[in-house]
Amino acid sequence: MRLFKVFFPTRVVVLLISETAIVFGCYFLPVYLTAATPNSFLFDDADLYRIGLVTFCIIVGFYLNDLYSQLRVRVKSQLFQQVCFVLGVSFLIQSMLDYLKLSEWALPKWPMIFGSLLVLLIQPAWRILYDHLVIRRLAHETVLFVGASSVARMVGERLTDNPHFGLSVVGYLEDMPPSNDVPPNLLLGPIDHLREIVESLKPQRIIVGMTAHGARLPVHQLLEMRSSGIYIEEAQAAYENVFSRVSVKELRRTQLIFMTDLRPRPKGEFLQRLYSFGLALVGFLITSPLMLLIALAVKLTSPGPVLYRQVKAGKHGVNFTLFRFRSMFHRDSRVTPVGRWLRRLRLDDLPQLINVLRGEMMIVGPRPERPEFVKALAGQIPYYQQRLAVKPGITGWAQVETSGDAFEDTLLKLEYDLYYIKNLSMTLDLYILFQTAKNLLLSVGRVPDLPARN
Repeated sequence: MRLFKVFFPTRVVVLLISETAIVFGCYFLPVYLTAATPNSFLFDDADLYRIGLVTFCIIVGFYLNDLYSQLRVRVKSQLFQQVCFVLGVSFLIQSMLDYLKLSEWALPKWPMIFGSLLVLLIQPAWRILYDHLVIRRLAHETVLFVGASSVARMVGERLTDNPHFGLSVVGYLEDMPPSNDVPPNLLLGPIDHLREIVESLKPQRIIVGMTAHGARLPVHQLLEMRSSGIYIEEAQAAYENVFSRVSVKELRRTQLIFMTDLRPRPKGEFLQRLYSFGLALVGFLITSPLMLLIALAVKLTSPGPVLYRQVKAGKHGVNFTLFRFRSMFHRDSRVTPVGRWLRRLRLDDLPQLINVLRGEMMIVGPRPERPEFVKALAGQIPYYQQRLAVKPGITGWAQVETSGDAFEDTLLKLEYDLYYIKNLSMTLDLYILFQTAKNLLLSVGRVPDLPARN
């Protein structure tokens, strides 16, 4: 299932909806039972909105604790601790509403207590039951691979390691099986045996990933099987669904030329420019007092300019000057005490709002790189130049999904960047902003002690 241009397994969506209903019901019941006139108390006094606010806070808390990216319950005590932590934060939010004289948005004390006790009892039990009945025992859609290319093998490993996708690998058909990486019990024979294997195993899905470009593809048999109801999918498309990135390992230039969605779309770019400018303007106005204080702190604690300026490669390779608060000593690679905190909290990136207002960047997009790095990497990594098809961003899909500056990490980031360009939309940008906020709150993937910023 695709939401926000990102593939989410149906089991995750069902779990999210069911837990939202459970949490809402746990607070609805005590409010309803303790009301003098239940119907009028619930519907006339807007208590449904109060319950909805508590439910929203708890579900967001579950999300921030990765309870929807790690569905398997491996340690029950850890699940219980996570639920207790989320409920504790929810109590703090309710207390803050009372302190700020917003008690009309807070649940009464006893319904909040009794509802939280119900959540503490029911939600972990439901999660354990869901793990056993839905994720482990319910029938999975069986998948047969025609070909054992590196992309196909990566997809197969991903499906095996993540049963919540609901896809179970039955095996591979390959004329010249690779020397390793495929378990012998999953090699079912040559591609000529496709019809016999399908009649025997009856897979619901076939993923085609040939090892050689000139390999003989059983087109007529695959068409017949597609007509019979078997879902046929290319390995590249399956890779995008399960990894949320575009594989460049076996991507051919002809595929890139005819891939109609891997190109800038004028209407989408214009809309992105509008909401990026609006968000940047609002953000600049709100954070102006904070940026003034940061500028004073930078200036007073170390000699040198307040802003660090660096030339970056923008859209189509056009260079521009990127702004950051200086976090290192002037003409020195050491990080200043103030700069250490600026990096830790990502506050050194606030001046990039100016770049967005000037039209040089977007709020969301590929990470801006130095021109000399782009030139060097374009000579080493195929299709690296394609990431310059859109404007760079303050945050992006690659930034929230991975970290690291090794060569392998650069290749991985390129795959995420190509996926972003292919699926560029406002909904995907909103999802990336939400993920960015999550990473900032939890300090995920942040290494503040790096001596330099590229």
